[in-house]
Amino acid sequence: MKANVLSLTLLCLIAASGLQAQSESKAPIVSFKRGLGITPPDSSFSINFRFRIQNRAVYNTVSEDDFSAEDIEARVRRLRMRIEGFMLNPKLTYMIQLSFSRGDMDWSVRDNSSINNSPNVVRDAAMYYRPTKSLQLIFGQTKLPGNRQRVVSSGDQQFLDRSIVNATFNIDRDFGLHVNYFNKIGKFHYQIKSAISSGEGRNANISSAGLAYTSRLELLPLGEFTNKGDYFEGDLEREPKPKISLAGGLCYNERAVRTGGQLGNDLGNPANMTTFIYDGLIKYKGIAIYAEYMERRVDYPVTTVSGSNRIATNGSGTNIQASYIFKNNVELAARYAEVTPGYKTKPFTDRTKVYALNVTKYLKAHRVKLQGYLGYNQTYRYSTSKHRNFWTLGAQFELGI
Repeated sequence: MKANVLSLTLLCLIAASGLQAQSESKAPIVSFKRGLGITPPDSSFSINFRFRIQNRAVYNTVSEDDFSAEDIEARVRRLRMRIEGFMLNPKLTYMIQLSFSRGDMDWSVRDNSSINNSPNVVRDAAMYYRPTKSLQLIFGQTKLPGNRQRVVSSGDQQFLDRSIVNATFNIDRDFGLHVNYFNKIGKFHYQIKSAISSGEGRNANISSAGLAYTSRLELLPLGEFTNKGDYFEGDLEREPKPKISLAGGLCYNERAVRTGGQLGNDLGNPANMTTFIYDGLIKYKGIAIYAEYMERRVDYPVTTVSGSNRIATNGSGTNIQASYIFKNNVELAARYAEVTPGYKTKPFTDRTKVYALNVTKYLKAHRVKLQGYLGYNQTYRYSTSKHRNFWTLGAQFELGI
């Protein structure tokens, strides 16, 4: 129903633009640079439409020796529509992103969260104001300035998906006010990104008494990356000179009511969460090396809901990945990721490790690509001292504009 309403709305907008073009002496400006863009003759606003699809098939084995299927994933992992542009003048912009596939609307999370009891169709709905080249203000729901891999779009990943470190500790999206500052000293660029947000995550219908406070510092000592290459994975630009980005950040979520702060099920009691983030990126002549460390500390991570334990996510994780892209636009990438739970939650949570290889054929950069994945997964359960090791084989086709 919602998809039908959205389609009808888009048709009406396009039709209205056509009618206006007939009545005005000047035709609207239509652009195909990034999606489908329309600007009316008076340049009072602009609207740009984009979409992308991720179709995925994944096979998980029973164990490292038993190759029969433990489970098979075959689905539309992501189906997104993105609408963006400016209003009144180019300094005031907006961005809306909607998700339509079941796996992209957090159904399993919202089923047990009292503050978010509907599918998360709205991922981003934010207004941006840039009064100067160095200063940007953002108000609305969008990604917090957390770990780099989370901020990099899922459409710009070089693996089928982000690492287990991101899945466990990322601070995701939230509603709030962001202040970003960009500047440089000679060739040395730096960025300071900060946000005050509700702390309850996307599409929450209420907010607790506590807020979330997030800040991130990025240092680019060798200058900016080509075409903002520090925010897409793989060195598709084949940087002619070495480029480096070093970053650190922190998010303090006061009186968080969900197991992952902005994500997860309801906790039995509110908890204060502090997430530390460190990451670094190097790109040079087709080589890309990325490393990330995250740690979350929670005052009282073990809570109870209806007689059952509800655990706040805490502990630490490390993700390292390296890649090389050949001249035929085939990329080979390798990853090692590990997540270790905090001391108080070891009886309830597994330690996990993933070793992965990924091959990507870029047909049109990250917009159209074919990916293959092989992963070796290790889990260790502290409560029983048992291991489970298994293989993952996957393929994904991404198409978008």
